Amino acid sequence: MSTKLSALSNLQQRLIVGVLGAALFIGGIIFSEWTFFILFLGLTVLGTLEFYKLSEVAGIKPNKVYGTLLAAGVFIAVFLIDKEYMPAELLYLILPALFLIFVLELYRKEPQPFTNISFTILGVLYIAVPFSLLQLLGYLEGEYRWQPILGLMLLIWSSDTGAYIAGKNFGRNKLFERISPGKTWEGWAGGTIMTVLVGWLLSVFFHDLELYQWIGVAIIVSVFGVLGDLVESLLKRSLGVKDSGTLLPGHGGILDRFDSLILAVPFIVAFLKTF
Repeated sequence: MSTKLSALSNLQQRLIVGVLGAALFIGGIIFSEWTFFILFLGLTVLGTLEFYKLSEVAGIKPNKVYGTLLAAGVFIAVFLIDKEYMPAELLYLILPALFLIFVLELYRKEPQPFTNISFTILGVLYIAVPFSLLQLLGYLEGEYRWQPILGLMLLIWSSDTGAYIAGKNFGRNKLFERISPGKTWEGWAGGTIMTVLVGWLLSVFFHDLELYQWIGVAIIVSVFGVLGDLVESLLKRSLGVKDSGTLLPGHGGILDRFDSLILAVPFIVAFLKTF
């Protein structure tokens, strides 16, 4: 009986956090570029700290303070450039800021200095860069438009939902058993079909992107969203942890919720900027 109550409590917890989280995200993205900026700046900082905390499980000592400040700085710089508050040339300052990590490590007196340096830089690359690139989707036409960003979120949620339903009912053949035993090819196919269908629907109601662009983004999400999930699973397995964090009750951490987005965004930006 207690097990059933516990399971029900967890389900309720997941539902409440899911509904509130979705409302916060949709509202933050739609209301204005400033609410979007505040929301994702917070996610960038929390996600970077979460990544560094994970690495400490394996005895690695990244420069958390400097790495997090640099991650926030990258995100803020991209936003200010998109808003035309500062020239794009100032992005070059990121290069010496990255290499300053090597100098700072000289004074930290920690074991495995180059491992620490690597994970400090990796935190910025893995978390801050994708979230910063996400901003570019909102400024494809020079001024903030929320449709491409919200549409991407809906595609990712559709992919996860379709994969779960198809995998639960038809899953037989393992997709990548070594990394994630629960994922199947049937689940991936179901997620892909649902994502492409939602991409078509988005083209009907969201006109900031053309039909071929929505379908292209849907296909990228179907492929690289799943790979992003697998990459994060690989990270957690290598560090011996189940969830990346406990910030979101019943849902794990920031990386657990945004692993698909993190890997898919660079490919989506490249696609939309090129074609």
